[in-house]
Amino acid sequence: MHIGALLGSGRTADVYALDGPWVLRRYRHGIDTTGELAVMSYLSASGFPVPRIGPPAEDSLPTDLVVQRLTGPTLAEALLAGTVSESAGADLLARLLRELHAIPPRLSQDPGDRILHLDLHPENVILTPEGPRVIDWLTADEGPPALDRAMTSLILAQAALDPSFPAGAQVRDLLPALLSRFEGDGGVPIDALARATALRATNPQLTAHERAVLDEAAELVASPAA
Repeated sequence: MHIGALLGSGRTADVYALDGPWVLRRYRHGIDTTGELAVMSYLSASGFPVPRIGPPAEDSLPTDLVVQRLTGPTLAEALLAGTVSESAGADLLARLLRELHAIPPRLSQDPGDRILHLDLHPENVILTPEGPRVIDWLTADEGPPALDRAMTSLILAQAALDPSFPAGAQVRDLLPALLSRFEGDGGVPIDALARATALRATNPQLTAHERAVLDEAAELVASPAA
């Protein structure tokens, strides 16, 4: 497969067109994709909605990742357009995390551990005609599900506090709805929130604003009525 035009760029990677139903995801800093590929392959075999893994492309680098080309808006775009309500968005995010955490861990021997996405937010959910697909598994790890719920909540709170985020108003309504959905799954315990906040603080891809509002975002998750 020949590497074609640049389709888009994120914080860590660029996405290029390939022949057929594939795209190439190329990280800019030589990030090793071995773990991401292994997690996605395992989840795909377990029936979780991740993009399919494709064959290597011509002239690809060892750190490149070839995945299925997805069509459809992100959940963030659908919320902004009003085609998905905040209540329905909260239902979807909670369901995706619940289904992910129902899958046994790939490596850990701890019976309480599960695979964690640790970056699941509306921009990482693509609403395809075949159903939602979860992308960007670079940060995936294994651990207690509460940490994943805490991280998703924290990321949403940061977006809600960012005046430049296009769907900020929708996220402000989405967050308390999602927290209410999480209550049936064990909620967001304070210790999990503290761990997520500390982990988030080490992320080199945070913007200056995201770093500045991190503690405020954690307080918002702990007391969503504020």
